[in-house]
Formats: sequence, structure tokens, C-alpha cells
Amino acid sequence: MPSYESLLNAFLTILVTIDPPGLAPLFLAVTRGMNRAERSQVSIRASIIAFAVLALFALAGAAILSVFGITLPAFRIAGGFLLFFIAFEMVFEKRQDRKEKISDVAITRDMIHNIAAFPLAIPLIAGPGAISATVLLSGHFEGWIAQLALVGIILACLALTYLVFILAERIDGILGQTGRSILTRLLGVILAALAVQFVADGVKALMSG
Repeated sequence: MPSYESLLNAFLTILVTIDPPGLAPLFLAVTRGMNRAERSQVSIRASIIAFAVLALFALAGAAILSVFGITLPAFRIAGGFLLFFIAFEMVFEKRQDRKEKISDVAITRDMIHNIAAFPLAIPLIAGPGAISATVLLSGHFEGWIAQLALVGIILACLALTYLVFILAERIDGILGQTGRSILTRLLGVILAALAVQFVADGVKALMSG
């Protein structure tokens, strides 16, 4: 069974890369014109799809990498750099602008049709950063008990994301522009530190190998 520290580290990493508070205003944007019941259906479906995607990479991430001949240490380094780039965007408010552009494209093309799958589930919730973090973490969770624990962590993160969607209007009003900016920057700094740790672990594994 993984240690409490590793479980907490995994939870924070996945939660920060998903960034539920940052998704709240985007959820309101892509579901504008919908009533509360319709928004609830969209949030449930988006959370389920995102969970399925992340759980797949948590359980079979190493196998997927082996098909392409990629070692886990190499993926840790690459994923660490990707997570650091996401953290950089969060600290300097670049990521929110990119997400808003993605959501705007989806509205004009799909006219709110099937927005639970795109852009909410993919790529806003289960995006490249969250997928990379999940695969990186799966390398530290060996054995079926540890893997189930990782899937449970993903489920908890997606449950929180669903809760944020349900309370999106209230949360957006409480945080305000200043609150969202402060929270996003704080999460970005935490993610940057975790990304550096991923790169260091990857380099260490490559050197020892």
C-alpha cells in the first residue's frame, strides 16, 4: 500500500493539473443557455468520460508507452517539462486564455451539442497535463492495490470537479477575478515544484539505468 505522503502527492498533482476552480467559469461559458438540470447532466457525463480516460492511462499507461518504445524515466522527464510549462502558464495567466479559446471554438462548431465530451472532458479536464501526470504517477504505484488507490484518487479528483461544476455559479461569484487569479497562481507554484521533482526522478532513473 502506498504511503500517505505518496497518496497526498498524487492527489495534489492530479487535482492541480485538472484545476477545477479554473474550469468553473469555462463550464458556465460552454453551457450558457442551459438550465440547471441540463448543466447537471453535462457535468456528470463530462466527469465520467474524463475519469474513464485518466483511469485507462493510470492502469495501462506503461503498456501504452512500451508500444512506442518509450521508457518510463524518459516519459517522466518529458512529462515533468510539460507540467512545468503548464505551471508557467498558470502563474502568468496564459493557461486560462488558451482554455477560453478552446471553449469558444467548441461553442461555435458544435452549438452546445455533445460538449460534455468535447471540450469539457477532453481536453479541458483530461488534458495533456492531467494525462501526463497520471502516467508519471502510475510508475510509482506498482501492484494492483496501489493502482486501485491511484484510480480512487482520480475518482476523488473528478468528484471534486463535478462538485465545482454543480456549484460553478456560486464559486465564480465568491472567488471573483482577484480570487481566481490568486488561486491559479498558488496552484501553479505548487505544480512547478512537483514538475521539477518529476524531472529529477527521471534523470536519476536514467543515470542509474
